[in-house]
Amino acid sequence: MMKKTMILAGLAGALGLSACGDGGDQSAGPAQEADASYQDTLRTALLDAQPGDVIEIPAGKFSFDRSLSLTTDGVTIRGQGMDETILSFADQIAGAEGLLVTASDFTIENLAIEDTIGDALKVNEGKNVVIRGLRTEWTNGPDTENGAYGIYPVQIENVLIEDSVAIAASDAGIYVGQSRNVIVRNNRAEYNVAGIEIENTIGADVYGNVATENTGGILVFNMPHLPQPGHTTRVYENRIFENNTRNFGAEGTAVASVPAGTGVIINSNDAVEIFDNEISNNKTANVIVSSYYTSGYTEQFDTADAFDPYPERIYVHGNDFAGGGGSPDNMDLQALRVLKFGPTGRLPDVLWDGYAREGGADPVLCVDNGDAEVMNLDAPNDFSDPRIVDGGADCPIEPLPAVSLAAPAP
Repeated sequence: MMKKTMILAGLAGALGLSACGDGGDQSAGPAQEADASYQDTLRTALLDAQPGDVIEIPAGKFSFDRSLSLTTDGVTIRGQGMDETILSFADQIAGAEGLLVTASDFTIENLAIEDTIGDALKVNEGKNVVIRGLRTEWTNGPDTENGAYGIYPVQIENVLIEDSVAIAASDAGIYVGQSRNVIVRNNRAEYNVAGIEIENTIGADVYGNVATENTGGILVFNMPHLPQPGHTTRVYENRIFENNTRNFGAEGTAVASVPAGTGVIINSNDAVEIFDNEISNNKTANVIVSSYYTSGYTEQFDTADAFDPYPERIYVHGNDFAGGGGSPDNMDLQALRVLKFGPTGRLPDVLWDGYAREGGADPVLCVDNGDAEVMNLDAPNDFSDPRIVDGGADCPIEPLPAVSLAAPAP
């Protein structure tokens, strides 16, 4: 089918959507009419969409009181810019998301989704998803009552998220879960609990992003009782600084245990390479490597038999570390800082809880990063002997391959 562009502006908005044939336009409501009636026009366009359609939304601020959804493969939703086309859900009374997409070959670009009750954009199952130039935001700032996720693709093969902004999500601003072949690049995440989170995902490249003023900047997690374990993530060429916002996550969620002031956290994940980043002034630690046993949610989430609680093959190298570790968001870590490094000292750039698989063949952690130090917190022994260790574990670990969206992840 020839691609059809639907421009939602003009006289047809008053008369209802009119079919114009392949290559024609369908339109509804001039951009300056930012009233609630526009939601019916857009909802109808999404319901009637055919593969190959481009739904183009004009500039303006449009009000919605219930969720939007799309189930057709091969559709593009395009606005005029993340500060020009704004879908506002401040008056939302129904639905769990702003926009829910269950489709493949989907692109959304150049618009904003604001103030949803739940997640802003959720894309669930499918292949070949592009999210570009999207802003998700809760305009009241950090608040536990905000929706959990801003940009939220889950169970997707081939995901590209680029040139987007995520602000004030009560869980993760940009979250990719249970997916394969993922690129998250050139985005900005701020004032979220987790700025960018990669969870139970195989094959992810996270680069060129700015993560600042979150509770934790970039998280790479594995959680139990999910369809696949995650591994093989590269975090590189990002700016991860001053992630010191208080944790406002809902009680009982995994991110509620993330200490404020954390740059990068690796939890129970394997084959993660952290390199060539600028990581600075995160008050608890610039990097934390931890197992399930010190995650803070062991009492809420039982482990499945197949779940691997240990991080392994974590390779930290070539990063520019500065500041950080001077005011941990944890009384025990604060006491440790003073005991080991004095009242004005700071914890090392890399904290490792010290858990390792007994008799395991794979190294846990290699830090080959100039004068950056690693502290083993000795959690398996009730933190009785926290100490600086040389390089963490065995070095070197082989660099990981780049992600290709054209090929399946291993």
